[in-house]
Amino acid sequence: MGFKHLFSAKLMWLLPQRNDMDTAKKYSKRHTISIEGKPILNVSAAKVFKGDSNLYNPEDLLLSSLVSCHMMSYLYVCSQNGIEVLSYVDNAEATLEVSADGSGRFVEVRLFPKVSISQKEKMDLALDLHKKANQLCFIANSCNFPILHFPVCKEE
Repeated sequence: MGFKHLFSAKLMWLLPQRNDMDTAKKYSKRHTISIEGKPILNVSAAKVFKGDSNLYNPEDLLLSSLVSCHMMSYLYVCSQNGIEVLSYVDNAEATLEVSADGSGRFVEVRLFPKVSISQKEKMDLALDLHKKANQLCFIANSCNFPILHFPVCKEE
């Protein structure tokens, strides 16, 4: 039998002081998200959606969650298979499609993990374990779009 965990986050947004350029239809996208015991996240919309490009946006955070969860799942399955991972780098990408009515959704995420391991004889297994990691990844299992993997593995 499985088990459940509850995660909580508090979002806070306040109407900034108005100036002459503000209008009722132009709200600031800046807000904070706080999780007990952790630093506050300052968040905005993406620049393309009239947000502050210096802050994280929900799209950044979703992609970050996916790439991070995949890496942690991958390290877990490697440890189960006796593979010593020396380094892991990923330059992930996500494609967001926006419809004419303003709605949108992610249509695809691409992960490009570059992994270094210490055992040349386990190179093929190390590459194959990305499939198992994807099956275990909590975030990937919660998504309704394809997550493609283009892994590279080398011996160090």
